[in-house]
Amino acid sequence: MARETPLGRIRNIGIMAHIDAGKTTVSERILFYSGKTHKIGEVHDGAAIMDWMDQEQERGITITSAATTTNWREHQITLIDTPGHVDFTAEVERSLRVLDGAVALFCAVGGVQPQSEQVWRQSEKYSVPKIAFVNKMDRTGADFFSVVESIQNILGANAVPVVVPIGSEENFKGVVDLITMKAIVYDEADMGATFHEEDIPADLVEECNTWRANLVEKCAEQDDDLLEKFLEAGDLSEPEIRGIIRKATMDRRVIPAYCGSAFKNKGVQRLLDGIVDFLPSPLDIPPIIHAHDDGETVLETTDDAIFSAMAFKIMADKHMGKLVFMRIYSGSVESGTVVYNSSQKRTQRIGRIIRMHAKRQQALEAAGCGDIVAVVGLSQTRTGDTICMKDNPVILESIEFPAPVMSISIKPATRQDNDKMGEALHALSEEDPTFVVGFDDETSETIISGMGELHLEVLVERLKREFGVVGDVGRPEVAYRETATVALEGQYKHAKQSGGRGQYGHVHLRLEPQEPGVGFSFENKVKGGNIPSEYITAVEKGVIKGMTTGPFAGYPVVDMKVTVFDGSSHDVDSSEFAFTEAARVCFRNIFMQASPELLEPIMLVEVSAPEEYMGAVTGSICQRRGRIESMRELPGVRVVEGRVPLSEMFGYSNAIRTVTQGRGNFTMHFEHYEAVPFSIAEEIIQKRRDANKIK
Repeated sequence: MARETPLGRIRNIGIMAHIDAGKTTVSERILFYSGKTHKIGEVHDGAAIMDWMDQEQERGITITSAATTTNWREHQITLIDTPGHVDFTAEVERSLRVLDGAVALFCAVGGVQPQSEQVWRQSEKYSVPKIAFVNKMDRTGADFFSVVESIQNILGANAVPVVVPIGSEENFKGVVDLITMKAIVYDEADMGATFHEEDIPADLVEECNTWRANLVEKCAEQDDDLLEKFLEAGDLSEPEIRGIIRKATMDRRVIPAYCGSAFKNKGVQRLLDGIVDFLPSPLDIPPIIHAHDDGETVLETTDDAIFSAMAFKIMADKHMGKLVFMRIYSGSVESGTVVYNSSQKRTQRIGRIIRMHAKRQQALEAAGCGDIVAVVGLSQTRTGDTICMKDNPVILESIEFPAPVMSISIKPATRQDNDKMGEALHALSEEDPTFVVGFDDETSETIISGMGELHLEVLVERLKREFGVVGDVGRPEVAYRETATVALEGQYKHAKQSGGRGQYGHVHLRLEPQEPGVGFSFENKVKGGNIPSEYITAVEKGVIKGMTTGPFAGYPVVDMKVTVFDGSSHDVDSSEFAFTEAARVCFRNIFMQASPELLEPIMLVEVSAPEEYMGAVTGSICQRRGRIESMRELPGVRVVEGRVPLSEMFGYSNAIRTVTQGRGNFTMHFEHYEAVPFSIAEEIIQKRRDANKIK
C-alpha cells in the first residue's frame, strides 16, 4: 500500500489525567493548531468536537474516548481523548493498551490528584512513555514547579522541566524553552494563537540558567559519552539534548515537563513539538513476538509483514451499525478483505475502513502498520480480540478489565420494550467490558453491573436516548463477596440408587483461605487413582459451582485454595455428574464450618473543599464507617483522603454538596475487599434472605 506518512512520522498518543484537568480542552487546541478545526470548541459551551455525545456536552465530562487523526510538522498524530472519571476506567485501560505514548495532564493548582495516580499506574502497567503538561497556569494558585515536585514525590517519576513559565496566574504570558533558551511570548490580541520568540526576560535569566543546567545534567546522566562531554564543556548542543531526551523518554527514565494554559491557547504548540520530538513512533516500539507450537513469529513493524491488529473499542453508530476501532501492529489490510478473529475463531469481512476525526469520517481504501482506524463489518468482534489472516493466525495479549462493583435491577417501563431493552443492553455491554448484564433466576430480574453510580446512571440515560428504551431502575446493590477464614478438611459421598444405574462420587477436599485478591486455585493431590483422572475436572467444576453462589449469604466465594486429596469411585455408577455434585456439596458443607465471613468493596475517597468545611467533611466520612487516611493542603482548598465501604457511599454527591454549600467535590475508586463487621453482616444476610422469600 502507498503510504501518506512514513512510519517514523506517526505518533499514536493519548491524553490521560484526573477529571477536570482540561484534557478535552487540550485536545480541542491540538486540533485547532494543527488545522483540523477552524474554530475552537469549548467544553463549557457544550461545543467541544471531541465530546460529541449529548451527555458529554451536558455533563462537561468525557465518557467515550474519541480517536482523531491530525498533523503537525509533517507528522501524523492520532490522538485518543480518554475520560478522567474513575467510573470509565475501562476506556482509559483500553486506550493505554494500544497507544505508543501519552501526555499526562496535571492541573497547575490541583497537581497530582488521586485519579492522576490511578491512570499513571495503568500507563506504567503497559510501559507507556509519557510527557507531562501542567495546564491551567492562568488560574489563581498555579505553581508549575510544585506540580513537577509532586510528580517526582507522589508518582516516583523523574520529571524534568523543559520550559520555565513567564509569570503565572493572570500574568502568565508564555514560556522559556530551555532547549533553545528563547522566550516564547503568546500574543494576547488573538488569544495566543500566534506567538513570537524574544530574549529571556532579565529577571528570569538566573532561574532559567539553573533549570537549563538541571535539564542538561539529567540528560547527560543517561549517556556515558555525553556525561563526559558535559563534564568537560559544561554544556551540550541542541541536537544532542533533543536526541538524549527522546531516548530517555522512550526508556521511561525521564518525563519532560511542559506547562501552559490550553484555555488561553498558551503553550499547546510547544506541547505538540514535544509529542513529535520525544514520544515514540510505532517503529520505536519493540516488535511483538507471537509464540506458537512451531516456535516464534516476529511481527515486524512494516506494511509487508503478517497482518495483526487489536480491536480495542466497539461503538454503535446509528448510520453504519457496529464500528470496531483497531490498532494495526503489523502488516496492512484493504477494505473488502476477509480477516480472521483468532480470539473467537471466526472469519469475517471488513466492509469499510474509516479514519475518524471525532464525529467526522474519512473513508480509506487501506490501512497500514501503526494506524488506528475504525472498521465496519466485524459484527462478532469484541474488545480485546485479535484480528489477523486465517493462513497466518496470531494472538495478541488481550486487555484486562476490573470486575464491576455495583449492580442495579432494571426492567422496561412497558412490556413492548422487553426485546428492545435486551438488544440495547447487549449493544452497550459489547461496547463497555466493565458493564455486565445478568439475570437473577431467584427474582426473575435483569441485573446490570458497573463501576459505580455515575457509570450506571450514564448507561441508563444512554438506553433512553440512543435506543429509546425507558428502564425502571431498582436500588443499587453492592457486589459483596464471601470467603472462609480458617483451613479445614472434609469429605462427602454422593451415592444414589434408584433402580438401574445409580450415581456414585466420593471426594475429600481441603479448603484454605488465600491472601485477599489472589483469587481461586485448585490442586489435585489424589494418589493411586482413587478418583480416576477423567473425573478431576468434574470435581473442579463442582467446587466452582459451589463458589458461584456462596452458602453463607449467596454471594460469590473468593480467595480460596481448594485441594482434592482423596476419594473413591464405582466402576458402574460413577459419572462426571456424580463427582460434580459430590464436590459441590462437600465444598459447601466445609465452607460453612470454616468461619465464613462477608466481604465488601472498600473505596478510596478523596474530598476537596475549602478549609472552613473540613469539620463537616471529615464528619461525613466518619458517619459512613470511613477511615480518614490523610489530609493535605492545596491553594484555596483542603483535601481529605479516606477509605469508605461502597455500601455507605450511595447519595454521597448530594450530601457533600449540602455540607459544603456546593463548594466541595469528591472522587472515589475501588481499592480492595474487606470483611464486613459482624453485626452489619448479619443484617445484610437477613435482608437478602427476606427479599428472596418475598419474591
